[in-house]
Amino acid sequence: MPVIIVVDYPGGTQAQYEKVTNILTGGRGLVRAPSDWPVPGLISHASGPSPTGWFVTDTWESKEAFQRFGEKLMPALQEAGMPDAEPKIYEAFNVVTS
Repeated sequence: MPVIIVVDYPGGTQAQYEKVTNILTGGRGLVRAPSDWPVPGLISHASGPSPTGWFVTDTWESKEAFQRFGEKLMPALQEAGMPDAEPKIYEAFNVVTS
């Protein structure tokens, strides 16, 4: 079952986000396609500034796929100095992609 992941990093910045994505892509910069991610299963990704910091929302094929990604993501977040934040995980009822 697909899941929607929502994370708001309080005090997070675009520069930190860019550093995280650069780490995750092995130095290739921002992710542009699901195939750029270090694990399979990403359906969609969006990020941007929020009133409190930096906001990320993903849709993953399953909670297990997201958890595999989390194993790669956590060290990258720490290395980039991104503030701690607890992801909110919701089961998706309807997913539409282009």
